[in-house]
Amino acid sequence: MTTRAGFVALIGEPNAGKSTLLNRMVGAKVSIVTHKVQTTRTRVRGIVMEGDSQIVFVDTPGLFQPRRRLDRAMVAAAWGGAADADVVMLLIEATRGVTEGVERILEGLAELGKGRKVALVINKIDRVQSEVLLGLTKDLNDRYGFDETFLISAERGHGVDTLRLWLAGELPEGPLLYPEDQISDLPMRMIAAEMTREKLTLRLHQELPYQMTVETENWEERKDGSAKVDQVIYVVRDGHKGIVLGKRGETIKSVSQAAREELTEFLGRKVHLFLQVKVRPNWLEESERYSEMGLDFKDGNE
Repeated sequence: MTTRAGFVALIGEPNAGKSTLLNRMVGAKVSIVTHKVQTTRTRVRGIVMEGDSQIVFVDTPGLFQPRRRLDRAMVAAAWGGAADADVVMLLIEATRGVTEGVERILEGLAELGKGRKVALVINKIDRVQSEVLLGLTKDLNDRYGFDETFLISAERGHGVDTLRLWLAGELPEGPLLYPEDQISDLPMRMIAAEMTREKLTLRLHQELPYQMTVETENWEERKDGSAKVDQVIYVVRDGHKGIVLGKRGETIKSVSQAAREELTEFLGRKVHLFLQVKVRPNWLEESERYSEMGLDFKDGNE
């Protein structure tokens, strides 16, 4: 039996649907999905067995014009993830078409695409007319020599199986990189922190999405098979602490409940989740916080 295994990088603008596609491919939630841009901060790996091929997906942060240290570290992580991959998929949102951001990514691909397969994946095809789709496909293929083009809806699953089969056949022959039943190489502590951050982001909407981070401080396996998880939510101001806690602690309570339920379902066993909110005015400049997110602090330098 010949096995194949390799890395597939998913690149694109923020909110193009990368995390939704990754979760659809893996069949489990390994990447944070919200309607906010720039919610993916680290290179989340989702692992899929397709026949005798093991596809290791590298979900990168969205590529955008960075303004702050955290932004720069995220963009460096995105290009770094793509540079390590055997196959690169550029995900474009059909409704947005070729934006300035997409043009910048195409420029970057000119160098990055050398020596590796690059596929164009147009997402959210159910939201545009077929003529628009044909025009967009032609325009993008005129700008870059993609090896293959796929038209999909990550949310509904259309076209995803065909894409996965093609990827499986393009990977190099070799031994499996991970155990067959593993779905991500992220530590469970980090996945748990991401789940809580997602619930916070959804609950707080516009109020403080980027000036907040979640860390799993302690993880204790109990004799009854349950897990006790302590997490800290870091914010930069006292006022933010009040927003996260909410009136009479209602916000933090509902976030804790939603995160606990999702974590319990993910692990298939009972979870006791305890959240604390701490004010750390300079967390965006602390290297330890970046390490916890799987980013390189130095990548954020000007």
